[in-house]
Amino acid sequence: MRGNRSRDTKPELRLRSSLHALGLRYRVAIRPLASIRRTADVVFTGVKVAVFVDGCYWHGCPEHYRPAKRNTEFWSDKIEKNQQRDAETDRLLEQEGWIVIRVWEHEDASIAAERVRGAVLVARRRNQDRHSRGY
Repeated sequence: MRGNRSRDTKPELRLRSSLHALGLRYRVAIRPLASIRRTADVVFTGVKVAVFVDGCYWHGCPEHYRPAKRNTEFWSDKIEKNQQRDAETDRLLEQEGWIVIRVWEHEDASIAAERVRGAVLVARRRNQDRHSRGY
C-alpha cells in the first residue's frame, strides 16, 4: 500500500501537463469543500470545477477492473466502498454548485484535458451569466 501515491501520479501529471498546454491554470490536491474530507486532484476554484483522476483498480473501472484473486471479499468490499464514496463526493459537490469531472487513469490525457476545458468554459459562462443578472 505504501507504493500507492495519493498525488502526483503519472496519470495526474499527464493530465496536468495537457491542461497547462491548453493554457488552463488550476490548484492541485485541495479540498473543494472544507466541510468534507475529500481531496480533488485538480481544482478550478474560481469556477467550481473539481477533477478526480481515478485509478482503474482502486475505483473499479468498468473496462479494466479485475477482481483480486486472493482475499476477494475484502477487496470487492473495498472497491465497492470506494465507488460509493466517489458517488457521494460527486453528489455533495454538485449540490454546492460544483461541476465534477472524473477521469480514468487509462484515458488519453489530451482528450480528458479537452473535456475538462469544456467544463471550465461552461462554468465561466455560468458565472458570467449570474454576474450580468446581478446575483
